[in-house]
Amino acid sequence: MPERPTGLFDARYRAFLETVSDVRAQLHRYCARMTGSRLDGEDLMQETLFEAYTKIETLDDARSLKPWLFRIAHNRCIDFLRRRDAREHAESAYSDDIGAVAAEPATTDAHRAIERLVGHLPPKERACVLLKDVFDYSLEETADLVDSTVGGVKSALSRGRAKLAGLPAEPTGEPSRPLDPDTARLLQRYVDLFNRHDWDGVRGLTSADARLRVADCFDGLLRSSPYFAEYERNPEAWTLEFGAIDAEPVLLVLFQRGGQWQVAWPVRVHVAGGVIDRIEDYYACPWVIGNASESDLKRMTGPVVSPGA
Repeated sequence: MPERPTGLFDARYRAFLETVSDVRAQLHRYCARMTGSRLDGEDLMQETLFEAYTKIETLDDARSLKPWLFRIAHNRCIDFLRRRDAREHAESAYSDDIGAVAAEPATTDAHRAIERLVGHLPPKERACVLLKDVFDYSLEETADLVDSTVGGVKSALSRGRAKLAGLPAEPTGEPSRPLDPDTARLLQRYVDLFNRHDWDGVRGLTSADARLRVADCFDGLLRSSPYFAEYERNPEAWTLEFGAIDAEPVLLVLFQRGGQWQVAWPVRVHVAGGVIDRIEDYYACPWVIGNASESDLKRMTGPVVSPGA
């Protein structure tokens, strides 16, 4: 597969992203629930879209675009979970030949509850429950998307629904994972300098080959990007502060609207060897924040530091 675009994305790729804009929020929901992370889900969706862009000529029927994108996304999610060493454990008991009586599917009112609990299921059951009970794909369509049979999907649905029925209605909020003291101090310095618009100071915290990815816009070396200039030129009042999404420490960009500070999008800042070596800015992805609950998204006055720091 061709390499992802480097630097500012070209007009053709941006035009493709525009053509699939209607399905992106759903794709993100699926990837986020499969991975258990809104940000990992967004990264996988970005990979899905670029793969689709490079293979678009293989799609014979434009009406098949949405299920085709879901199939690519599903495979990306399974690969991600396999790399995370979850696939072997989660799939160990799965067999297309298992016979089971399907439990009743969820009602529409239960869709949101399913999405919040589905991360407790193994990947195959998780995918089948999401596709059938949340995204309303038929048994045949679900089987095609997950590369299984109708019988296999029925079995996975039965097991998945039974497990969900035994879980509490709402999961407990997971505490934010703490940072080591050195990383916390570095990120605090980054936030302070960023909010003062001290861009030279911010650059001094990054490595010479630090990478930047801004969804839909840029992927390449930070030093080759207009990243800080874009924030400088923004006429609205904004600020950067610490937060967490799905218990992962992140930075949050807030804008002052209607007399209140509102979270607009998250930023991942990765630290290695005492310097910042990668920044991922999700400004073009409103769905990452859109339906986040209080337990999914937290604002904090400072970084969460490991005990004993």
